[in-house]
Amino acid sequence: MKTFRHSFVVDVPIDKVWSFYTDLHHLEVITPKRLDLKIIESSSDKITLGQTAHFSSKLLTRMTWKTKITACKPYTYVDEMSNALFKRWKHTHVFHKINENQTKVTDEIEFELQYGFIGKMFEWYALDKLEKIFAHRQQATINTLSNP
Repeated sequence: MKTFRHSFVVDVPIDKVWSFYTDLHHLEVITPKRLDLKIIESSSDKITLGQTAHFSSKLLTRMTWKTKITACKPYTYVDEMSNALFKRWKHTHVFHKINENQTKVTDEIEFELQYGFIGKMFEWYALDKLEKIFAHRQQATINTLSNP
């Protein structure tokens, strides 16, 4: 099992950040365009405990996956994904109020690739791709929320 962590600060009040991140469609704004993310189906447009959603995007090829929100309380939620690429994917989103106008956004992903030993050989590649995707998400979040 590997863990990936990414944190950044945005100069926006926590309630505005929380509102943005708990609207499912924020993913269309912060996901790199080259991944061509599509929301196929969702039980709700708002992220809440038990919500499920189906997505499609291009990684190496077009793939689909399902997520379920397995924990949700103010300023924290967890989504768990199932698909053919990852044996396990648990993504924890945490938002901390720094002051009235600053929020720290932290993502922690625990993942395990499929295919046993062969999958383990490609963990470096997955970590590199996550680093690039989350650097983009950081900049897209800052740009979107700081420039209403």
